[in-house]
Amino acid sequence: MDINPADLRHHEVHKLMSGSIVPRPIAWVSTRSTDGIPNLAPFSFFTAVCSAPPTVLFCVSTRDISLSQKDTLTNILETGEYIINFVSEPLAEAMNITAVEAPPDVNEFERAELVAEMGTVVNVPRVAASPIHFECKLNQIVTISDQPGGGNIVIGTIVHMHFDDSVYREGNYVDVSAFQPIGRLSGTRYSRVNDFFELQRPPSELKKS
Repeated sequence: MDINPADLRHHEVHKLMSGSIVPRPIAWVSTRSTDGIPNLAPFSFFTAVCSAPPTVLFCVSTRDISLSQKDTLTNILETGEYIINFVSEPLAEAMNITAVEAPPDVNEFERAELVAEMGTVVNVPRVAASPIHFECKLNQIVTISDQPGGGNIVIGTIVHMHFDDSVYREGNYVDVSAFQPIGRLSGTRYSRVNDFFELQRPPSELKKS
């Protein structure tokens, strides 16, 4: 089957993309409005960029209904700060509750019955039960499109990392088995990380300068 994405509605293109780009890690992003209202929402278009400086990105889609920007994006634009909370399997149900599109005055921490702790460097609450947190300062936002199906790339610099002792190992390793991360698939489906295999990368063939 050969498909020209221009021939499909963006919802159909999204289904094909989200069914192919799997599994996707979940950035459970907490922010705080200038009025002090916490916000918490999951985003699965999320990845690392580089480690010097430590940089990550996630993508915020444009709402179909009103074409308005999501509270996460509004808060980051106004404050320049946010926290990426990582989702372990025990937190899956709570994460799903916070995926609901809700008015700006809704506190998703309270709705999902999550304990909040303030960040160490940024003035944003984090999910206390999450095993890993990346506190971020905004680097830049790249707007791809403000139309339905469009979105914004939020690029942030990690200014503080927190790892629960249950997942951190000496030598700066994360114990994936203890972490129990979940991945986003398509539709209502998620995946577990509980089966591993290893491949040794071939050595570089480039000469050192």
